[in-house]
Parts: sequence; structure tokens; C-alpha cells
Amino acid sequence: MRFSDLLRIAVRSLARNKMRSFLTMLGVIIGVAAVIAMLAVGRGAGDTMKSSIASLGSNVINVFPGSRSQGPARLEAGAASRFREEDVQAVRKEADALLYITPVARTQAQLKTGGQNWRTSVIGAYPEYQDIRQWPLETGAGFTPTDERAGAKVCVLGRTVADNLFGPGVDPTGASVRINNLPFRVLGVLEKKGQNSFGMDQDDIVLAPFSTVQNKILGNIYVNSMMASAVSEAAMPVAATQITEILMRRLRMPPGSEPDFNVRTQTEIAQAATAVSGALTMLLSSIAGISLLVGGIGIMNIMLVSVTERTREIGLRLAVGARGRDILMQFLVEAMAISLLGGLIGVALGVGVAALLAGLQGWAVKVSVSSVVVAFAFSAATGIFFGWWPARKAARLNPIDALRYE
Repeated sequence: MRFSDLLRIAVRSLARNKMRSFLTMLGVIIGVAAVIAMLAVGRGAGDTMKSSIASLGSNVINVFPGSRSQGPARLEAGAASRFREEDVQAVRKEADALLYITPVARTQAQLKTGGQNWRTSVIGAYPEYQDIRQWPLETGAGFTPTDERAGAKVCVLGRTVADNLFGPGVDPTGASVRINNLPFRVLGVLEKKGQNSFGMDQDDIVLAPFSTVQNKILGNIYVNSMMASAVSEAAMPVAATQITEILMRRLRMPPGSEPDFNVRTQTEIAQAATAVSGALTMLLSSIAGISLLVGGIGIMNIMLVSVTERTREIGLRLAVGARGRDILMQFLVEAMAISLLGGLIGVALGVGVAALLAGLQGWAVKVSVSSVVVAFAFSAATGIFFGWWPARKAARLNPIDALRYE
């Protein structure tokens, strides 16, 4: 029997019981739609996370002071190893795998100008900070090494800070702001970066010379952390090793001991984020895949009922010369027709749900061709797998017994 004949018989059989056929498809429809929508959400979240990590800068390496234990208590970060500016200069001089490095002093401060005030993060760093973060200026100019050496009271505002103090879109270059009651001259405004992967506003900061923040706002001699950029992505492991060796030597730590400070590369952060995103996508897809399994069981159930209802028909076909494989293919094509049609509807529904989530919730979603192909192929495989046993049962019926069936 030709495949076209089998397909026509299958469509006619499904059309006779439209509601039952639709309800049978429903499990496949929901399963395919859920797989596509969940994969779209997972991929979108992964891309957003990667984009956010990329916004941190180019080949970034962060160095943080560690912590130590005293009896059962674990002291605060930096209680064991404290960095000084001299350590930063030593790393800059000796680590040839680094392109830029800067100490970082971070604090919270109240900014005031005119009748407005805003509390934000103040970061003290060298001018290289903008090169490391790949953060150009929207307006104005950044501070210079001369400003750094002189401890000049100048600053660069993030877009969020500028909007809240001076109004949206206003260029505050040349204006004066008070940071913890100290007057600072605004040199410019940083380009907008948006939120990072943790949902924090990267533009809610003020950037000032390290020496100014360290001496006039914080009033201490220690460096909160270091931020560096390797000469290339491939050089990041070498750069991290060089930083570790130099700092261990300067902190007089025994060779072979564990450093009590942390060196984190952008690659490590990206790998961790990718692992989390991949695990989330896999979890969501697994949950959605259960719907496909339930849909497959529904197909098997209905096909078994169909074989029982059409026993006399099967017996008649066998009696007039149909072969067992013809009967097998007939019911297998019916099962596949149910799953494929359900798969097509599910694909359309899944893409629609993903678009709805993006429009109503503002989620980042990404429907890929591969996820559509995989979901559709899985629905076809579901029809073959769960339709095989009922079809095989129909093909093995004895014609005489089938004709006698009431």
C-alpha cells in the first residue's frame, strides 16, 4: 500500500473523531510549546548574562583581599592580606602579561548639588579604570594621571547619578557637586551601560582619582581591591598566575601555601554564568519534556482504543489481502499524524508564548531554529515510539478472530 493511501486513511480516521483527536494531540501541543518557550527563556537569560559579563570590560582580572580564621570565627575579608598602593605598582612593573592595572577604593557617599541630593557608590581608581572597563565618556573628559598625583577633587558621573542630580539628558560638565560635603568639579559623564547580571545599575556610580578617594574620603592607606586587564584573552591565565606570585612574594607568604587573597578572571566568571544558565535551561527543558512524555502516553492509549474499536475493520482488510506490515504502517502513520500535527501547533504556540513573555514581562527570550527542530523531531519520535506497540498489536491480529469480534 502506498504511503499516500495510508496518509489519506489516517486523516479520514482522525477526522471521524475530531474532539478525541484534538484531546490526544493536546499533550503533544503543550509539551512542544513548553519546550520551545522554556528553551527560549533559558537561551535569552544566557545571552543577557554573557552580555552583562562582557560589559564588565575586556579580559578583566579582579584581585580581592582574603580572610582568615581566628579560632572558630572567620574574620572579615582583608583581615589576613591587606593591599597597599605599592603592591599595585609592583604588579604593574613585573607582570608583563598585563595591559592595565588600577587599585580600587570603593565607598558609599551622599552627593549634593543645588537642591538635589543622591546617595551612590564612589569609586576611586587610576585613569586606566575606563580602559579596563571599556567605558568611554558620553560628554566631557576623564581625569588624568596629573589629577591622580595631585589628589585633585574632580569626578566623572554615571548617567544615573547625572540624571538624578541635574535632570535627564542634562550635561553637568563643569558643574560642582559635594561628595560628603567636599566640593568636586564634574569633568564629564560616562556612557550608559545599564544593569549587570545581578540586576544592579552600573550607571549609579561616581568615578574619581584613587588618591582623592583614598585620602580625602576614606582616610586610610589600604586598597580595597585591584582591577587589571590582560594583554589578550589567551594571556589571562598567565596574568593571573603572575599576579598571584608577585603578591605572595610581597606579602611574605611561604612558597606552596594557599594565597589568602582571591584572583578572579573574567573567563571564570563567564564559565560560572554559562554553567548556571545551562543548568537552568536543562531543568526547564526537562520539566517541559515531561509534558511530551504524557502526550505520548495519551497517543498510545487512544491508539489501543482505536485498535479495539476497529478490530472487525482490521480483520476485513487482512481477509481481502492486506499484509501485516500494511496494517502496522496504517496505525503507525495515524500515530505519527497525531504527533506531527500536534507538534506543528505546539511550535506555533511556543513561539507565540515566547513573544508574549518578551512583550508583557520584558524578559529576554531567544527562539532558535535548533530548538524548534529538536522539539518537532521529538514530537515525531514520540508518535513513532508510542504508536509502535498498538500498531504491532493490530498487525498481529488473526483475521478469523478479528472478523468474529463483536
